[in-house]
Amino acid sequence: MKKLVLPLLLIFSVTIALAQKKETMQEFDSHFAHVVYFWFKEPDNTIEKAKFEASLKKFMANSKYAKTQYIGTAPKAVRDVVDDSFTYNLIATFASAEDQQKYQEEPAHLVFIEECKHMWEKVIVYDSNGIN
Repeated sequence: MKKLVLPLLLIFSVTIALAQKKETMQEFDSHFAHVVYFWFKEPDNTIEKAKFEASLKKFMANSKYAKTQYIGTAPKAVRDVVDDSFTYNLIATFASAEDQQKYQEEPAHLVFIEECKHMWEKVIVYDSNGIN
């Protein structure tokens, strides 16, 4: 009986953790996607990267309009069609183009830009409407 308690406790703990994680995850909203690529002036500057990541995560956590968010870095490209020249990218989804416009003007976004604009030399944005 004692041999069963530990495995059952482990299974129970994992099940609870997965259920809680699922509750906090938002489903991808396919109405409007906002994809941003950042090229840093100093892409190897670890101090600037840490500041950028902290500011971007704070912004995303406080955005009233972004439904889902993804923050990434460029992987080492293994195919010619893959552009690995950027430093970071952000993918955020919105219920509508109007919500994305409100996101552009919200204080959390403006603070992020003010804190980080000195770090990047180039930013490219790709917005798209879902074709459901």
